[in-house]
Amino acid sequence: METQVIQVDRWVPDAEEIARAAVLVDAGALVAFPTETVYGIACRVASEPLARLDLVKNREPNKPYTLHIGRKEDLPMYVPNQQVRVRKLVDRAWPGPLTVIFELSEEDLGEQRKRLGREVFENLYRGNTIGVRCPDNAAAAMLLRQVQNPVVAPSANITGRPPAADAEAVLAQLAGQVDAVVDGGPCRYKKSSTVVRAVRRGFEVLREGMYSADDLERISQVRFLFVCTGNTCRSPMAGGIFMKYLAEKIGCKVDEIEKFGYKVGSAGVIETSGFAATKAAAAACSAKGVDIRSHRSRKLTSKLVVESDMIFAMCRAHREHVIALDGRAAGKCVLMAGGLDIPDPIGQPQQVYNECADLIEGSVKERISELLI
Repeated sequence: METQVIQVDRWVPDAEEIARAAVLVDAGALVAFPTETVYGIACRVASEPLARLDLVKNREPNKPYTLHIGRKEDLPMYVPNQQVRVRKLVDRAWPGPLTVIFELSEEDLGEQRKRLGREVFENLYRGNTIGVRCPDNAAAAMLLRQVQNPVVAPSANITGRPPAADAEAVLAQLAGQVDAVVDGGPCRYKKSSTVVRAVRRGFEVLREGMYSADDLERISQVRFLFVCTGNTCRSPMAGGIFMKYLAEKIGCKVDEIEKFGYKVGSAGVIETSGFAATKAAAAACSAKGVDIRSHRSRKLTSKLVVESDMIFAMCRAHREHVIALDGRAAGKCVLMAGGLDIPDPIGQPQQVYNECADLIEGSVKERISELLI
């Protein structure tokens, strides 16, 4: 068999040429293609092509392969529910040199089996996991989007030999073994992707590549922000109570939350800075085992809005203020109490503060229950 070489521009690949390669993959052929790390071998997820791929790579049968997707928005098709930290990680790192191994619940696995069919399901999922990668390469993205079936793509080399970083290296090892090579020039990094496994409290690094463990910790930190008027009553109470229940859900102490990749803060929409929480707010929180005495107020800024992943407003006016600072926040800013405003207790008796704290606590429990940690 002679291996076809399909030449494409590195930056603007020709759609018709890529379509040729996509048709081959859908027909069960093995097609090498460039990513930003090393060249991979695109293989349709079906038993016969995968068996041939095992032979070409001299790889153990039934060893799992990584699913490759052309856009990160396709991830829910294969992993319907993602932990909040891992979701932040893939949102920031994809497309890019990162492979993530996801764990699925039994319920999600059952749904995936029905949706994808037995053959695809059994070849993609091993135990309760699936590995997924979204390459940052124009030719790779175009190819993966045009193929009509799920695709795995291990590195284009024989097991035990160096991965290929250009088409010539692919042909040196696999000429006559793969059906085609999409030659998009040399790979940008010439280094394998980082591999992480999603676990209950975040993720663990299985192989460092372009991303180090420190890089991943930094870009995956999830930031929660609570917003009220002056940042001396409702939002500091909400932030403090939220930290208590978040720590319980994670299984850590309140002062360890940031070590597990979460940061909780609050701000006010009016010009205040450096004021402590009111004594009544502190007392209401203290009764719930929450200490907010070290809190100091700050003004809400567009920078805080942009940096935050989830924003909880105490009332509609606060949400409108958040969105006015950055319109993109509309999708991540919600009312703390669902469809209700939380009334401002400022200047009211302690009992009003206590009732406000009760309302906030009930809302926090609901919001925490919605988070997949």
